[in-house]
Amino acid sequence: MQPARRISQVEEYYFSRKLREVALLRQQGHDIISLAIGSPDQAPSSQTIDTLCRVANQTDSHGYQPYVGIPELREAMAGFYRRFYGVNLNPATEIQPLIGSKEGILHITLAFVNEDDAVLVPDPGYPTYTSLSRLLGARVVKYRLCPETAWQPDFEELERLIREHHPRLIWMNFPNMPTGATATPDTYRRYVELARKYDTVVVNDNPYSLILNDRPASLLQVEGAKECCIELNSMSKSHNMPGWRVGLIASNARFVGWILKVKSNIDSGTFRAIQLAAASAYRNTDDWHAEYNAKVYARRRVCGEQILQALGCTYDARQVGMFLWGRIPDSYDNCEQLTERVLHEAEVFITPGFIFGAGGERYVRISLCAGDSQIEEALNRIKKHTWN
Repeated sequence: MQPARRISQVEEYYFSRKLREVALLRQQGHDIISLAIGSPDQAPSSQTIDTLCRVANQTDSHGYQPYVGIPELREAMAGFYRRFYGVNLNPATEIQPLIGSKEGILHITLAFVNEDDAVLVPDPGYPTYTSLSRLLGARVVKYRLCPETAWQPDFEELERLIREHHPRLIWMNFPNMPTGATATPDTYRRYVELARKYDTVVVNDNPYSLILNDRPASLLQVEGAKECCIELNSMSKSHNMPGWRVGLIASNARFVGWILKVKSNIDSGTFRAIQLAAASAYRNTDDWHAEYNAKVYARRRVCGEQILQALGCTYDARQVGMFLWGRIPDSYDNCEQLTERVLHEAEVFITPGFIFGAGGERYVRISLCAGDSQIEEALNRIKKHTWN
């Protein structure tokens, strides 16, 4: 018996493989500090947890739920977009709740991309855009994000690739992961213009806009974007809810309907208690967001920048989000040479940038999703060694 041919198109996800190695090192007595994965270590708001517990204790809350999500959650998602982005969405037709936005990447690709169709994927960028596209038989075409222009795309190159490959989807991700770059209003506008001009669909993956960012933005703020674009959003990062698996798709009613056809054949509605708790979380106060999406990460970032400096890395101080992206010293042949040294000599796990594409081969990424004391200890360990 052999696996399906599609399995040969992908490798096991880097973190799946590497976390097994880290777990083994810990079993052997090594106290590894992980600054690798963007999994918030803080709890959701108290009202979120209280709602979950209250509804979970109700005997009528445990049945199957609507594929489209309950009205309370859809209304809360629409309110979230009005509040933070000034974008008006019809909660009944222009929003689709998801079991996490990563799953949404699958649903969107299945709804829009035929086998052998092209999709354009940013480099560096989130590996799942590439791996899921390949699993589904799409042709992945990479387009560069340029450090010389603060990780904005080269739009002349992007348009050339569109003319050459006629992609069904163009993936974008701003604020960008892994680089932490924000999109300018002109960047958003030009993506929308390309979608209209070439009859393709631009998808913005937007889970980081509230973190260390004074001006949260959405692609859907651009006039006419909703007619030709899709936006993914997630509660994992901005609401400290990665394990809850709650995300959303926002777009026009026609696109949302196509995606629902796919989703309703793959999964079911989320547990009612989680949906109502998520609706509560969308009503978190401004003070809550100021504490957990700004003050906590700002405090940790100071230490994270010192780690990059101690490693001899250079970085853009304007980046936002829960990561730090740094260019490694020229003395290293590649980024993994540095990250492996840091893991085995300082017992600190950081991410090599090559997993995000060729554009990340000279970079490392540090996560700020660890307690203050852990990040400080990681800095102290790293300072004991010479890295360049």
